[in-house]
Amino acid sequence: MRFSLIVLGLLATGGCASAGARTTAAAPPAASAPAVAQDTTGIGPQYPSTYKRHANPPVLIRNATIMTAAGQEIQGGSILFRDGRIVAVGTNVNAPSDATVVDGTGKWVTPGVIDVHSHLGVYAAPGTFAESDGNEATNPVTAEVWAEHSFWPQDPQIPLAIAGGVTTIQALPGSANLIGGRSAVLKLIPARSVQEMKFPGAHYGLKMACGENPKRTYGNRGGPSTRMGNMAGYRAAFIGAQAYRQRWDKWNKDHQGDRPERNLRNETLAEVLRGNIYVQNHCYRADEMMQMLDLAHEFGFKIRAFHHAVEAYKIADVLAREGTASAVWADWWGFKEEAMDGIHENAALLQQAGARADIHSDDAGGIQRLNQEAAKAMYAGRRAGIPITRDQVLRWFTANAAWVLGLDSIVGTLEPGKMADVVVWSADPLSVYARAVQVYNDGWLVYDRNDPAHQPKTDFSLGQP
Repeated sequence: MRFSLIVLGLLATGGCASAGARTTAAAPPAASAPAVAQDTTGIGPQYPSTYKRHANPPVLIRNATIMTAAGQEIQGGSILFRDGRIVAVGTNVNAPSDATVVDGTGKWVTPGVIDVHSHLGVYAAPGTFAESDGNEATNPVTAEVWAEHSFWPQDPQIPLAIAGGVTTIQALPGSANLIGGRSAVLKLIPARSVQEMKFPGAHYGLKMACGENPKRTYGNRGGPSTRMGNMAGYRAAFIGAQAYRQRWDKWNKDHQGDRPERNLRNETLAEVLRGNIYVQNHCYRADEMMQMLDLAHEFGFKIRAFHHAVEAYKIADVLAREGTASAVWADWWGFKEEAMDGIHENAALLQQAGARADIHSDDAGGIQRLNQEAAKAMYAGRRAGIPITRDQVLRWFTANAAWVLGLDSIVGTLEPGKMADVVVWSADPLSVYARAVQVYNDGWLVYDRNDPAHQPKTDFSLGQP
């Protein structure tokens, strides 16, 4: 997050296919859900998801341009889904007798949009101090806090994001802290509680931040006040977590002696060391990303993605080798010193180097047009002579984002067996004129631009014009 003083106060090529593209007549076995992390704490599940799929009749969308994000762009294609799963994609798909048939003539179909960096719900509208719940800025390390415990499901920004085609988000704590806490991976649907939105089986993320934000927040409050102080703070936190993990691993193995005392901060960090929680690292400068990779090597964990990463292009080869994604903006930088060296070609250069690029929002407005943000990054790359394909660009806000969250086995592409997170667009989604016409989340019609009965509103916005 761009942690300002205001907040303190308040992919490989996959060319287009012709109309004769492969037709999938029947679905293979359904893609497996993300594995639920093994209970390594010895205390059982905590705040489990209560998400349940909404019932919806089978749907056949036909005669549309299908962008699968799996290497195919099918002209005059059809997609069939039922019981929350994609059954068939191709040019010759028949509708079962009980299916709702949607005429896709002149329309485009993509996977649901995924935003890996959102503060919806934790920085809810209308943006007063009462809704400012994203930063637990009381200690440089607050790994013990969970974003879901701040999340307000009635945030009126949520329906606006749904109308932009978004089906899944990662709601993150803010970036005031060296280690800010756990993220929440959510299905973007109307709900009364955050637990009803939690993506079943999704890994938690750990929000970390380097650079100016922790320095500015804690420089006059006992530190850290320098980048070397930042690094010392991370190391001290993980040294404590290593010892904590060893005590618990020994006790879980032999159950001898008293059970170790729980420590919520170390509990989260120990799960990072075990690989069960994915590190999502706010970091702008190339040199600091290299430092954070060194930190990860020292303690034996992986950084899943650098967020913002405006200088990622400088170390694109390193990021490709490390298998660390970069969640970036198309053209948002320059608002503070560490964000000064951004370029429009960042995502394209990452793609060219074989690194995994992702377009994120970090903004309640930007989340409504991630498709357009990706298109801007694509054209910037093409103008620079980098041959970016449409399928690669689509993956920047679908399949690659799903990978960042560990959900690529179940969402992010339009393939048989995948979860039916599907968006019907009025025009080419890489056009500024495109609008989401219908949004299906897990096969449920959550939004229809032409039907007020499928345009969710929150209690906050009821009665508003």
